[in-house]
Amino acid sequence: MTKKIEHPNEMSFLDHLEELRWHLIRSTVAIVIVGCGAFIMKDFIFDTIIFGPKKMDFPTYQFFCRIANFFGVDSEFCGESLPFTIQNRTMAGQFSAHIWTSIWAGVIIAFPYVLWEVWRFISPGLHENERKYSRGFILVASSLFFLGVLFGYYVVAPLSINFLGTYQVSQEVSNEIDISSFIATVRSSVIACGIMFELPIIIFFLTKVGLVTPEILKKYRKIALVVVLILCAVITPPDVTSQIIVAIPVLLLYQASIYISKVVVKQEAKKAKKNAK
Repeated sequence: MTKKIEHPNEMSFLDHLEELRWHLIRSTVAIVIVGCGAFIMKDFIFDTIIFGPKKMDFPTYQFFCRIANFFGVDSEFCGESLPFTIQNRTMAGQFSAHIWTSIWAGVIIAFPYVLWEVWRFISPGLHENERKYSRGFILVASSLFFLGVLFGYYVVAPLSINFLGTYQVSQEVSNEIDISSFIATVRSSVIACGIMFELPIIIFFLTKVGLVTPEILKKYRKIALVVVLILCAVITPPDVTSQIIVAIPVLLLYQASIYISKVVVKQEAKKAKKNAK
């Protein structure tokens, strides 16, 4: 006698693991393909993008230089070049930097596809109305991520490079920065800001599962302000101006997260009221 399967569409734990494995494989393949493209475009990736913030004709430096000229003050942003050199100290240093930079470029550029694979894995477990409310998730999350990446590249990275690259404890010490250290500064600025700009999406899902409410976000606003300032101090140079420049959009995102949380709570309340009828 065969056992009757009551829910033929349900998957076992091993089936879920197998499904997850293929999502991870496809995501990895996408990252590798994009990374190979970045590897081939070595000149553009390094000379134009990675080493762009080292050149004084970088848009951020030009912008702050024009502001300084407008107010009639001298500024280090108006110099001809940054007073440091980038060098390689290990035999395989440049090749290793080329490989890892290509991989991280693949992660950043393929982010929407990876997010789509994640969404494909979790969406079958959502109700129809939850999927409806979550339409546009990939577009919004990807847009916020790339907005954060651009903010990190055009604001955080050049401010950090300009400050740290020109800082000297003595004229006896010259700045000769290792290529891995320079790339790590650019990469950490870009990735950190990209993740930080996902705050509204994170708050959306935390509110959906009931872990966060607008009241909690408002109650701990002051604590959040301190946390934001600490984060800004970590990813930016230790000067007040840079920290304020970075803190402003993060605080705006936090305020937007409160509004998003309110919307989600109202939707959940309407759904609960409808189900109670």
